[in-house]
Amino acid sequence: MSAPAPCCWVDGQPADSVSVLERGLHYGDGLFETIAVLNGEARLLGRHLQRLATGCERLGLRAEPAQIGAEVRAAAAEMPRAVIKVLLTRGRALARGYALSGAEIPTRITLRYPWPPEDPAAAQAGARVRIATLRLGENPALAGVKHLNRLEQVLARREWSDPGIMDALMFSHSGDLVSGTMTNVFIVRDATLFTPRLERCGVAGVMRATVLALAAAGGVPVRECALSAQDLAAAEELFLTNALIGIRPVRELEGAALPLGPLTRRLRAELARLLGEAARE
Repeated sequence: MSAPAPCCWVDGQPADSVSVLERGLHYGDGLFETIAVLNGEARLLGRHLQRLATGCERLGLRAEPAQIGAEVRAAAAEMPRAVIKVLLTRGRALARGYALSGAEIPTRITLRYPWPPEDPAAAQAGARVRIATLRLGENPALAGVKHLNRLEQVLARREWSDPGIMDALMFSHSGDLVSGTMTNVFIVRDATLFTPRLERCGVAGVMRATVLALAAAGGVPVRECALSAQDLAAAEELFLTNALIGIRPVRELEGAALPLGPLTRRLRAELARLLGEAARE
């Protein structure tokens, strides 16, 4: 049985198509957010809108976060459990080429997908993860921004077909650990939480920011720094985050077993309480 089609809105109106002149289509000129909906409420919506506003400032896009927030809330209220994806493009190209006229009108695209419940036992057991061969390019102008060009992630995702592998960790061309294809990564060593700096590439995830704040508030030593393959190999605990999975422990990296350690357990439980969800422990 095929999955239900998503519900779609363009500029607040039901629609399932956009102009072929969209700069988001031609150049990846835009941003997106992927938002979890639970009990009809968009989770961490404030953080998503703040990141969107930051990305708009970086790219010089006009946006009305309050308007986007209202549209997301309306879409969320109609379904108790869903995934909402918001795309904001620069709009239709008014002339051929990269240059802007300054008169472009941004396009807002909202999609709502069904989100089937996940098996709690599988989430508790942890993820199998590999290391991607593809290296991420480095561009400080785009670092941290969730822009529409995801070709590096698409190519990295082509590297495996085993459905038991959840994600692949990616390094930069300089050899620094950055993230997964769809996640941020955290290492625990000596009771300290480490996560890669995202000054040259990578996406600054909303769940990453939430976990960093939660750890700092709980007195956990936190370091955002350059991390190497050696740091990854020395990890005592390893977990991934994104807006949908929250915190997902890694139980296996490239075939090597990793424990679900005490700090990961603690942070998962505290995050569950913060998000108002039932703890899975």
